[in-house]
Amino acid sequence: MRRIVKRMIRIEGRDAMPKVTEAYREARRTEIADAALRCFAEKGFRGTSMADIIAASGLSAGAIYGHYASKEELFVAAAQHVLSARTVELEELRAEHGPLAPGEIMAALIDGMRQEVITPNLFLQVWAEAAIDPSLREMVHRFLAPARQMLRGLVAEWAAAHPDIAGAEPEAYARRVVPVLMGLAPGFMVQRAILADFDEEAYLATVSALIPR
Repeated sequence: MRRIVKRMIRIEGRDAMPKVTEAYREARRTEIADAALRCFAEKGFRGTSMADIIAASGLSAGAIYGHYASKEELFVAAAQHVLSARTVELEELRAEHGPLAPGEIMAALIDGMRQEVITPNLFLQVWAEAAIDPSLREMVHRFLAPARQMLRGLVAEWAAAHPDIAGAEPEAYARRVVPVLMGLAPGFMVQRAILADFDEEAYLATVSALIPR
């Protein structure tokens, strides 16, 4: 009987599947998204296939599709990763300096984005194609929605602290100002991509000073 019990224990131990933790799944998703970013940066969004991403990741097709159904999903995940990093940076600035002026918010956001592997040229490509491709338009909306929400919150906070500039309705002020602020990022990216003499630092300094403290 004792031998039978030991044999059962050995069989159960051998057959038991290791539990996959959420941290492991998130790390794997990040690994796949990073591989996709490298491909997008090298070949552009349209020029990148899922086969390219699979090869760059070193993982199996099953491992990739177990997390992402398409390169569109991967782009959204990568873009959200970029946005998360910018959110952390803005929160650190806010903790150090208090409510950030709208110009400061956008200058910090653009500065962080230009450091990323996912290049401004890639964002320009996707935005341009989104104008004529409904599926890409939906993808861009999914990325921009949390970005707009974050910016509205930060601008409304600053507006509430500066009624002399923003008026008595900070939420209304934020709704008016955020679309203008968001237009500054594509302006930066377009000029950076096509103008050899574009002064990035002067652009960011001017954006920061547009609505001073």
